[in-house]
Amino acid sequence: MLRSHTCGELTAKDIGSEVTLCGWVASRRDHGKLIFIDIRDRYGLTQVVFIPKDIGEAYKSAQTLRDEYVVMVNGKVNQRPQGTLNPKLPTGEIEILATGLKILNPSLTPPFEIKEDLPIDEELRLKYRYLDLRRKNVFSNFTLRDKVYKVMRAFLAEKDFIECETPILTKSTPEGARDYLVPSRLNPGQFYALPQSPQLFKQILMVSGIERYYQIAKCFRDEDLRADRQPEFTQLDIEMSFVNEEDIFSLTEELMYLIIKKVKGIELKTPFPRISYKEAMRRYSSDKPDLRQESGLELAFAWVVDFPLFKYNDEEKRWESEHHPFTAPHPLQAEKLETNPAEALSRSYDLVLNGMEIGSGSIRIHEQALQEMIFKIIGIQHEETRKRFGFLLDAFQYGAPPHGGIAFGIDRLLAILANEASIREVIGFPKTQKAFCPLTQAPSEVDARQLKELKINLAKKKEA
Repeated sequence: MLRSHTCGELTAKDIGSEVTLCGWVASRRDHGKLIFIDIRDRYGLTQVVFIPKDIGEAYKSAQTLRDEYVVMVNGKVNQRPQGTLNPKLPTGEIEILATGLKILNPSLTPPFEIKEDLPIDEELRLKYRYLDLRRKNVFSNFTLRDKVYKVMRAFLAEKDFIECETPILTKSTPEGARDYLVPSRLNPGQFYALPQSPQLFKQILMVSGIERYYQIAKCFRDEDLRADRQPEFTQLDIEMSFVNEEDIFSLTEELMYLIIKKVKGIELKTPFPRISYKEAMRRYSSDKPDLRQESGLELAFAWVVDFPLFKYNDEEKRWESEHHPFTAPHPLQAEKLETNPAEALSRSYDLVLNGMEIGSGSIRIHEQALQEMIFKIIGIQHEETRKRFGFLLDAFQYGAPPHGGIAFGIDRLLAILANEASIREVIGFPKTQKAFCPLTQAPSEVDARQLKELKINLAKKKEA
């Protein structure tokens, strides 16, 4: 190790110790013969003092330091003089009397100050995201994500879930948002799709006998962006066999209780209130009701249930799924499916937090005949059904168990926990609202050789 301690751990008990610190120069102050720097790493900040006497080369090097230089400092832990203590810092009682300094890497002058809560243009921040992440308030959102992931994984492991990965390159089965397509070089003219969710694979895992599956999954949707949407996002995906809605609700409430307690120190009231879709629309004109005011609670959760199974598309003059076509209908309403689809209710449910949907799920269809009937009602004919979903229907013929699940939008949950207005603030390298990455300049053009290998011809741009 290059360092003996971090920049956030030295206190009065370490006075007299010889130490080595590594980090970034957060600031430099020249007070006549004395030079002070604050050295920063992810753990905190420590003051270092350089004096001409007995230091020689270290003092000369300190005169050349600038903000964000990466340095290694050797020195002795001293008590700060009276009147210079900083009670706001864990290291505020001490300073390092430097005996050696090595510049590990210099830095250009940053395009913005590495300080908290400065009003900086978002596109500039994203272009220099590696600098933006050095700011404590920005970095804290990523330690928050790590903490939430640890809680999720520990909880689900205790509940006997198996963490499984599903494919990123998969089949295009467009339903809802647009797919991101990936051309296949080995199969010219054919395309993979990036998954909008692991929906079909997790259902097939239930057929496989996994019984309890979860995944912290990357998902992709080519849709117009808003503050709570990104072209790629992360969700906690859960599926269970031999369960009903109550099992899903109970598991979810226990998990959310644990996350909120660990992260915010708040003990939630469970069970969460439940409201039907019809009642939510009548009372709040929204299927994402914000119940904070009437409940008197701060992070207010609610289940919205009994969604319609179908909605009518006036443009295309056909029925389509309210959620997705793999959602099971209420068992007592099976006869309405073909005769009166407008009245059919689904076994789907949304989890709403402070007026934002953070989770959605359902009890799934597990019978081939019923699944084919749903496809028929929404206008997917037999040949198209076999082409798009044949692998799922085939799996249902080999003893598919009753199953259901839910997926949580981790980015949305984190944004609420961090009191951020946009999910971009809790994502490491987000896209702008135009789905553009200022850091890497993606998406970008590719060269002619790559297109030729893929057997792709681009449409010519219109002349100005």
